[in-house]
Amino acid sequence: MEEKENIITLIDENDEEKDFEIIMTLELEGKEYTILMPLDGDEEEEAYVFRIENEGAGEDDFVLVSIEDDEEYQKVVDAYETIVEEDHDDEEEE
Repeated sequence: MEEKENIITLIDENDEEKDFEIIMTLELEGKEYTILMPLDGDEEEEAYVFRIENEGAGEDDFVLVSIEDDEEYQKVVDAYETIVEEDHDDEEEE
């Protein structure tokens, strides 16, 4: 399989590996988040949103945490949609 920088492999609750494309990382209210899209999913499948938490001193020492709080989740989705909308508007102006 071809290695790509924006691909991450996660292990689900059934110990199965799944590959995801990192769509975006963003910072919001002092926390870092990532938006992931399954590589083997269909186009209608929704992206996954995770909070990134550091676990150690190195930049590769992190874990992805599911967002349980509906308000926090919605803030991240709103920020993502705003960024995508602004990028789309910028492209139309060019």
